[in-house]
Amino acid sequence: MDCGVAKIILLFISLIFWAAGAGLAYVGHYVIKSFGSFDSLIQNKSTLIPAAIIIGISAVMFFVGIVGCCSTLRESKCGLSFFFLIIMLIFAAEVTALVFSFIYRSKINGQLERPIRDSLSKYNGEKNSDTEAVDSMQTLLKCCGVKNYTDWTNTTYFSTNKTLPLSCCKNSSSPQCNGKLEEKDQFNTEVNHT
Repeated sequence: MDCGVAKIILLFISLIFWAAGAGLAYVGHYVIKSFGSFDSLIQNKSTLIPAAIIIGISAVMFFVGIVGCCSTLRESKCGLSFFFLIIMLIFAAEVTALVFSFIYRSKINGQLERPIRDSLSKYNGEKNSDTEAVDSMQTLLKCCGVKNYTDWTNTTYFSTNKTLPLSCCKNSSSPQCNGKLEEKDQFNTEVNHT
């Protein structure tokens, strides 16, 4: 392989690391910023740990991109060996994360469902943090309840009003959607999480 082509490939890989680092930093920042909308739903602040880890990984990836770029331009064997080692470690970490995500998926879902169900039970339709957080979540995620709209049938809000919140509606400003269970086609019924 021509040395010039190898340099271009390594520079391209370094550029990918920079872009991925910037993208991950944005995702981590967005998750932390979005947490403000749902902080009354999820009282456990440890749910922000993955966002902090993502930001930390983005900084490492940006640093690795710089090392790869500088080592490629200077043709440093030590720097290129370090760059290759980091790439292999990142690949191994990704495979490990994939395996753990399959193993602990149900546990994570369970830990997220419990506080959301608690917020549904506290929902009263008035202006307070629980009500606003639930309405914001359902509108943003285009969902209704934790699993589906039937989650609301066991709440005090439903027992009192015999309707679902208007945030369950596909179009909450539509006069056709009034929250009554007879109009199921007006509600967000899709489950938007895996």
